[in-house]
Amino acid sequence: MSTLHDIGTAGRFASSLYRQRADLWWAGRVRGDLLSRVRLREGRRDPYPLYEQMRARGPILPTRLGNWSTTSHALCSQVLRSRQFGTRPLESAPGNTPIDLSFLELNEPDHTRLRRLAAPAFSPRMMSTYETLVTGCVDDLIDRAGRRGSFDLVDALAAPLPITVITSMLGIPDAHAATFQRYGAAIGGAIDGVRSVRHARELLRANVELERLFESLFELRAREPRDDLVSAVVAERGDTIAPHELLPMCQLLLIAGFETTVNLVGNAVLALQRHPDQWQRLVDDPTLAGSAVEEVLRHDPPVQETARVAHAQVEVGGVPVRKGQYVMVLIAGANRDPDVFRDPERLDITRASAADHLAFSGGIHYCLGAPLARLEATVALRRLAERMPSLRLDGPVVMRPSVTIRGPLHVPVHVAGALPRPRSGSHARR
Repeated sequence: MSTLHDIGTAGRFASSLYRQRADLWWAGRVRGDLLSRVRLREGRRDPYPLYEQMRARGPILPTRLGNWSTTSHALCSQVLRSRQFGTRPLESAPGNTPIDLSFLELNEPDHTRLRRLAAPAFSPRMMSTYETLVTGCVDDLIDRAGRRGSFDLVDALAAPLPITVITSMLGIPDAHAATFQRYGAAIGGAIDGVRSVRHARELLRANVELERLFESLFELRAREPRDDLVSAVVAERGDTIAPHELLPMCQLLLIAGFETTVNLVGNAVLALQRHPDQWQRLVDDPTLAGSAVEEVLRHDPPVQETARVAHAQVEVGGVPVRKGQYVMVLIAGANRDPDVFRDPERLDITRASAADHLAFSGGIHYCLGAPLARLEATVALRRLAERMPSLRLDGPVVMRPSVTIRGPLHVPVHVAGALPRPRSGSHARR
């Protein structure tokens, strides 16, 4: 991408982007390809009616590029859990994507080898120790926001909460946390691909700077190890993890630790505010925060889709999927499958079956950070219900212009009156 600074290369890159968008528009608008329409503006605004149109056409549909897509919960679950599918073809190396997704792009046995290295940081025992940090952080952020009365929920709470937690877990010094957040968010914003020449240049700069910051941190933790995730990973360098795998893995943990939770919290507050009866139910009983998180993960998940490639010919939903063909697993569509969820369009924070959602994927690639995302979102919703019961939307919501990751960029809200103080013993500052 460094050659994008060359005018000729930039021109060819812009021309390629234009052709891709034109092809997408033609397929969606003229040929009526529903998956293409999901990727157009109408789909980014509200993909759920399109998922229902896809479901009405059948459990598994061909795509315009010769692959398959499914909104069926049963088929999505089958593909995610089947060892006959992988994240990339067996014969290929990780793709030339805007983000090196580390072990998310690896098949066995490398995936499990790297996953086991990071897994202890997300164990139930560690979650119990993080709860104090998360609760203290949430209360601090609520205190600051409450003094303003009107504020942006994303800027004031949903974004700073996960970056505070993940930088603490990784052992990133507080002085550098904002810098890591800025560059990590820039890279995470490219999950759907590069949108323009300017975006490509910004992404290149963020990649270079984030690499420089992590390499400096690796050197520091090699000299001065601490009880954090980077220190643990650095200690395994050259043994469990190869030197060239270290940077991508830590970048992934930073970006995934931020992107999933910021959009989960944003989607949750937005959904509850748009369903006042459900917000009031949570205010009346804040212990429902955990089940509210599961219902939002089902109703409007932050990760909308993923893909798997067949490693051998396999049958899915009665159709043969050839080796090398991809299946687009439309998680958000599966999470509203009426065969699994009764009245799936309705938000119900007491829904007993909500935890059957696929928001965190499934099989060996089940989201490693799911326990942490659940913890952060649960604490955030519980404390908002307890301390900001009068919270209301206060202006137009701006959604991020992406397909794979769904969540708000800005949620203006207002809270009336003085905030109740945190309950005794629950407020622990960093």
